Amino acid sequence: MDASREALVEMNVGEDRLDIEAIFHAHYERIARVIARVLKDPSRAEELAVEVFLKWSRNPGARGENASAWLYRVAVRAGLDELRRETRRSRRESLVRFFRPSPTPEDVRTAKEDREQVRAVLAAIQSRQAELLILRSDGLSYEELAAALNLNPASIGTFLSRAEQTFRKEYIKRYGSQ
Repeated sequence: MDASREALVEMNVGEDRLDIEAIFHAHYERIARVIARVLKDPSRAEELAVEVFLKWSRNPGARGENASAWLYRVAVRAGLDELRRETRRSRRESLVRFFRPSPTPEDVRTAKEDREQVRAVLAAIQSRQAELLILRSDGLSYEELAAALNLNPASIGTFLSRAEQTFRKEYIKRYGSQ
């Protein structure tokens, strides 16, 4: 008797002796292939195959004589559901692209100039202030800033305010108040 048949026999013996791992190994590749045929994405199919087996293991009613049929039916449905999700996502993304036009060459040039100006100002101010501004713009909290720069957490607000003022003054000195 092949491993798949033995696993099915195990499924029918009862929950006490159910060997989920053996059933998983006996059917996993075939379930993943079924899903991959639907999705054309083998790595996502493998992830969904694991989800199918998790559903199966949590559903006592699915462990009867027709367990393999249940696994295949749920696998196909999981693949189709994923296709529908991908279709909806691509539609949303295309709508976003439609309503948010791509930047013009002038926009790209202006953004590049702005980045170069900011870099020049950061290079001109004290390194600790520049570090503080860069880390804060990256989303670090006051506590994280204090730990990263070895500062007292209570004084981060003051240091940050001074760094912003210094940046603003240097920017205006170099490029005007634009």
